[in-house]
Amino acid sequence: MLKYATSIGMGGLGYLEVQEDLSFKGPIDKFIPNDLKKELLHLAELEKEDTIFFIADHEKRATELAGQIRTELGKRLDLINKDIFAFAWIVDFPMFEEDDQGNLAFSHNPFSMPQGGLQALNNQNPLEILAYQYDLVVNGIELSSGAVRNHDIEIMLKAFTMAGYTQEEVKSKFGALYTAFQFGAPPHAGIAPGIDRILMLLTQSDTIREVIAFPLNSRAQDLMMGAPSQVRRDQLRDIHIQIDLK
Repeated sequence: MLKYATSIGMGGLGYLEVQEDLSFKGPIDKFIPNDLKKELLHLAELEKEDTIFFIADHEKRATELAGQIRTELGKRLDLINKDIFAFAWIVDFPMFEEDDQGNLAFSHNPFSMPQGGLQALNNQNPLEILAYQYDLVVNGIELSSGAVRNHDIEIMLKAFTMAGYTQEEVKSKFGALYTAFQFGAPPHAGIAPGIDRILMLLTQSDTIREVIAFPLNSRAQDLMMGAPSQVRRDQLRDIHIQIDLK
């Protein structure tokens, strides 16, 4: 597991093995006080011959790495039932998160309706605001993603302002929505299933590349169509596109 951990970018992987007498054995055993060892046994519901792994990193990164370690262990110990489709709804996504520079940013879909509306944006801790967003996950694969969409211009401007956008930037980048909201867009919601992911699960393929007729390569090139490629000026003229090289 240590070799696997380093292969996914981890600096190491701490662990403790539980002995017959419920004592611990492992490279970090000597650093843990005895009273905390008892608490660890209780919290993790550890039994003899169990092994517990430790990851030290920023919370978000540690969570991502722990998920990969957990999945890999499931594969190696044959704990994953390959004969079922296990469905799960993921709901109550955070509206905002902090980026690598510590600035507030949208965590998932910036056009979702925040739970609590404008009042939540004005009065709550931004990192505690939830959004009306939902994903359908099957066997750990995101199959569909959806949300209740924001349809209120005041809420939209406030949310984007909190994420560091000016009103002018919102107008220029999202002009269609900004204009539509002026006329009273109705409340609306939806969800978008990934057909390629459904096929991947049904065919027991490892990646969606295996069920796509002409997948892009690692450089985002379509080798079948030879795209992207150079576009002639007369082709641009036909579709009324002008490139300003200044």
